[in-house]
Amino acid sequence: MSPRPGFILNVDKSYPGTLFWHGEGYRIEKLPEGSSVIYAPESLPSLSDPLGAIEDALDNPVGDSDPLDTLLTSGMRLTIAFDDVSLPLPQMVSPDIRSLIIEAVLERAARAGVEDVVLIAALALHRRMTESELRHAVGDRVYDSFYPRGLLLQHDAEDPKGLSFIGLTPQGEEVEISKRAAESDLIVYVNVNLVSMDGGHKSVATGLSSYRSLRHHHNVKTMVHSKSFMDRHNSQLHSSNWRMGAVIKEAGIKIFQIETTLNNDTFPKQFEFLQKREWEWNLKDRAKFITTSKALEATPHGWLVISFTP
Repeated sequence: MSPRPGFILNVDKSYPGTLFWHGEGYRIEKLPEGSSVIYAPESLPSLSDPLGAIEDALDNPVGDSDPLDTLLTSGMRLTIAFDDVSLPLPQMVSPDIRSLIIEAVLERAARAGVEDVVLIAALALHRRMTESELRHAVGDRVYDSFYPRGLLLQHDAEDPKGLSFIGLTPQGEEVEISKRAAESDLIVYVNVNLVSMDGGHKSVATGLSSYRSLRHHHNVKTMVHSKSFMDRHNSQLHSSNWRMGAVIKEAGIKIFQIETTLNNDTFPKQFEFLQKREWEWNLKDRAKFITTSKALEATPHGWLVISFTP
């Protein structure tokens, strides 16, 4: 059975109200009659065999890339980069898809005799990840193997010693990325697609770039001149990243991009009412809404901690 599609609802007298995020919590608000509310499609089912899907993707990449095994050779320098804590929110239920992919890549690298391997959290200008966040993203086994040896790094977009200047786009945009990544024989990038502007050249050209590069598209002008960040034909952010990606590719930097797409089954069971249409809430959903709302109101905002345990 396929999930129900999204739709636009015209508000009338019978409408119970719309749930809105409000500060550190949420609330129900009545909208004026005649207003329109957009509801997303219900979540697609998750993969029944994610490990099998990962192996198939590594063996049968789309586009012009060769299978990963043919790109791994003894004595090469390999860098595995991955999206940071900003994706997804809330945190993914363990095991994180990044950890499954990274382990699969490392197993293949070991079989090929690759010994020079470094992992980099692609932070761009985001905050640094905590130990628990890094552990969750890469898994305990990888963390305990790489971090103590200084082989699990967090990208620093403001460290001139750790950056390499690649070149300029036709529009004069400076392209500068992680020195370790730029000097590697292969970059394997483990991406998380949460919205349509994620992935593609945006991964390396943003996640592993410097402030010098980021300033060209992370600015007010880009926002003003983008009809939509999500529509590649009308997104200045997309256009700038693709120009930078072309410069990186022309410089001979090899990237094997692993794209993952998340469904919108975002919250665990205790918060599943957040994904339901308000008029379909049952008594249990309403009780959860009231209980969590009161709990959030009583929680000091400076110490807000919500545990999403499945």
